[in-house]
Amino acid sequence: MLTLKLLSSHYNSYLVLIIGFFLLINTTVEAQEDWVEYITMKDKGVMSIAIDLSVDMAKPNYKNLLIVGTRYRSCLKNGFPKEEGLDKLYAYSDSTSAVINKSSKNRLVGIITYQCMGFDVYYVKDTLDIRTNLDTLIQKNFSAPDAYVEIKKDKSWNYYYDFLYPKNISIEFLFNQEYLHDLVLQGDDLKGLRKVNHWLYFSGVKSRNTAGERLKELNFSLDAIAYKKESKTPYELKISRHDSINPDSIEQLTTMLRILCASQKGQYDGWSTEVKALE
Repeated sequence: MLTLKLLSSHYNSYLVLIIGFFLLINTTVEAQEDWVEYITMKDKGVMSIAIDLSVDMAKPNYKNLLIVGTRYRSCLKNGFPKEEGLDKLYAYSDSTSAVINKSSKNRLVGIITYQCMGFDVYYVKDTLDIRTNLDTLIQKNFSAPDAYVEIKKDKSWNYYYDFLYPKNISIEFLFNQEYLHDLVLQGDDLKGLRKVNHWLYFSGVKSRNTAGERLKELNFSLDAIAYKKESKTPYELKISRHDSINPDSIEQLTTMLRILCASQKGQYDGWSTEVKALE
């Protein structure tokens, strides 16, 4: 088993990045591409969604949804691609993109990876001949049974907002998502309960003890204490509990711990768990 640790030492840089991102969107007339990738849970397992958030601020007047996808045979047990699978996805995506660019004005707004399939999500201005052109490409260069093409009207961009757009974009959300994505890429399906370790820091022994008593009431194990002389919050407390790490659960958990630390003028500094790759 591998153990990874997500540290909040990068939390302030994330804060600057996210604040800068929203300032950029709100003050720039010309649309920028700003992609965020996140993991969500679906009926058959984990799904990765990458979305261009900037489209929300400046949507082009394209009223047709186009989804192109393909199955890849080289994938992990959780449905995510191995290196050969990625190569196939890139080849398919580049080829279909070239056809779409020649056929109509368009905007790529999302990328989905799920159960050994990858999908590119576009909004296009015109649909005339676009299916024929894609079918010709697929028949000539790819396995037709593995390919997927869907075209439909979507004037209100319902697919973008209802399926792609994350329900809650917060710093906590983005902070946890990077680690979850690393776990998934190593074959983890994020299911079940497992031991999750957390690191908390406080300015004094009294505040650490007060937080520790509260954490024991919440069934956390107090595993270790330490003193980090160089830190402004030098009194470390390492805790653990068996929890779910699905995206919703881990966000609620880390948010709660961050608030608990803040109530004692402390700092929550991340979590770790074992990678459980499917056999």
